Amino acid sequence: MPLFMSQFSYTSEAWAALVRKPEDRAEVLRGLAQKMGVKLHSLHYCFGDYDGVVIMEAPDETTVLATLLATISPGHVKALKTTTLFTVEQAMAALRKAGTASYRAPSG
Repeated sequence: MPLFMSQFSYTSEAWAALVRKPEDRAEVLRGLAQKMGVKLHSLHYCFGDYDGVVIMEAPDETTVLATLLATISPGHVKALKTTTLFTVEQAMAALRKAGTASYRAPSG
């Protein structure tokens, strides 16, 4: 099954609620993911442009989209970016396939 990485940022209200009452959000997310047919590999918090990163495995993009829509619908997430991840084996297969094709660059 394909792997997906979702980067997210909480609203200030979500952070305030978590500070008042700390909660393992990975367990909450894992429960939703299982109901949706998604396997949650990990949830990590981080510094930078986003507050956290989720790695999940799903049968297809529609399932990931449905899971993410259900996740953000309460309004506690202010930013979300999801990226499809490829294994090294998948990248190698793509490189080999690309090596059999040619494409003319624009001429100016």
